[in-house]
Amino acid sequence: MRLFFALWPDADARERVANAAAALRLGGDARPLPRENYHVTLAFVGEVPPSRLAVLQQIGRAQRFAGCVIRFDAYDYWPDPQVAVLLARTTPAPLLELWTRLHRDLALHAAGSNPECPHSLRTHITLAREVAQAPVLPAMSPFSWRTRSFSLVHSPTRGAGSVYTVVDTWPLLDK
Repeated sequence: MRLFFALWPDADARERVANAAAALRLGGDARPLPRENYHVTLAFVGEVPPSRLAVLQQIGRAQRFAGCVIRFDAYDYWPDPQVAVLLARTTPAPLLELWTRLHRDLALHAAGSNPECPHSLRTHITLAREVAQAPVLPAMSPFSWRTRSFSLVHSPTRGAGSVYTVVDTWPLLDK
């Protein structure tokens, strides 16, 4: 199973992301993500055998962090992975704490095939893949997303049109 931890948007946030994605004009062979796949990745776990699922659920259940408001305020293009993203230029402290703790716990339990922690968190939502040429990035109307939970998500490897599946979800604490 290919798994990752993520913030999964509610219907209102998903609609705001979809509106922002629609305003971004992409050419060529760019592949917009299905709105059902919008998320903020917290920790990519990678391929794990089903027998490790319980360990990952235990790691998720052990997290005790406050929800927060993420303000998405810019588009960006990342040429190396060839993606167009919606970016939050400022990461709230509770989100950074959750991100750090998840990576630490994954490394401690060697729970994934890729337990190394990236150097920094770039809070973003991928809007399109295979964006070979840098698009003209318009100004965007910022919007806020109030996070209330995070999830363990299954990412099938069966093709471009795959839809992610939430395996388990845990609440974030009220401030």
